[in-house]
Amino acid sequence: MTSQRAATPPPTSALDAPPERSAIGGIEATALGLSAAWFLTVVAIYVLNSDADAGQAAPATWSDLVLLASAILLPALLICVGAVAFRSAQVMREESQRLHAAIDGMRKTYISHAQQAASVSEPSVTQKLDEIAAATRKTETALATFQTSRRDRTIPGVSLQVGTARDAADQGSLALGTPAEDLAAPLPAAKLIRALHFPETAEDEEGFVALRMALQDRKAAQVIQAAQDVLTLLSQDGIYMDDLRPDMARPEIWRQFAQGTRGRAVAALGGVRDRSSLALTNARMKQDPIFRDAAHHFLRRFDQMLAEFEEEATDADISAMGETRTARAFMLLGRVAGTFD
Repeated sequence: MTSQRAATPPPTSALDAPPERSAIGGIEATALGLSAAWFLTVVAIYVLNSDADAGQAAPATWSDLVLLASAILLPALLICVGAVAFRSAQVMREESQRLHAAIDGMRKTYISHAQQAASVSEPSVTQKLDEIAAATRKTETALATFQTSRRDRTIPGVSLQVGTARDAADQGSLALGTPAEDLAAPLPAAKLIRALHFPETAEDEEGFVALRMALQDRKAAQVIQAAQDVLTLLSQDGIYMDDLRPDMARPEIWRQFAQGTRGRAVAALGGVRDRSSLALTNARMKQDPIFRDAAHHFLRRFDQMLAEFEEEATDADISAMGETRTARAFMLLGRVAGTFD
């Protein structure tokens, strides 16, 4: 990208090289010619009149001399002033043309830079999508490996049916048929927050560990899967949560929303100010029923998760949760859907 910008000609070349003008142009030469013609005409008339009236002329007075000088010089001065005014108008016209040319050059250069930036950003967007896809595949593979290793953890020489019967016996021993996930330890808040942010890259081991733990929790898995759906749909319009810089709401506002408060009291949750993202999301919400259903499903899941999360979370936990990619998607979609109105 640097090499492409360096190869672009400077946009102000039209202003950097003004045209050279000679000291005496056609206008000045014409003015000097007219002034000389006028001067010679006046002198000729004066000489002829002096010869005709040589015997009768009276001595010249100062007033006669001043009048004669005015008659000779004033027309010449008017010619010079007119020439200067015409030359100034010509210079202004040329400067205006050069300015328009420079503006057109800057506009073309800006368009060229925008096109180059778009062409350069396309591979990065593709790379980001590839990283997300690779991260998803890695998570699914890890979960499959985890579940398989857990299911096949039997004594050597014992058949799979025995292991399955033992699992069934263990499940039958649970009191009143309570699901196993309800007896599992609750997901730590830090792991849930990290999972809601999703892994940064394919090498983010901590993010994948938190995501695997969250996917084993039924309620957390519902939110994460719904968030993954809307993030994938938003990426189709070039909307990524890392590019958004919303105004972060205070923890007490998140708590009020979790406790059922709606309206102006929680309007700060719609802190996304990116007009292009809001416009694209609003148009997609109106035109795409699949996107609209996924968005409303995600909003409901996030609302349910937040109501339970707020009861045990500290203000620091809520602030950290509000900076995750999932929370930013909630702020964007919630504002478009009118959740905070």
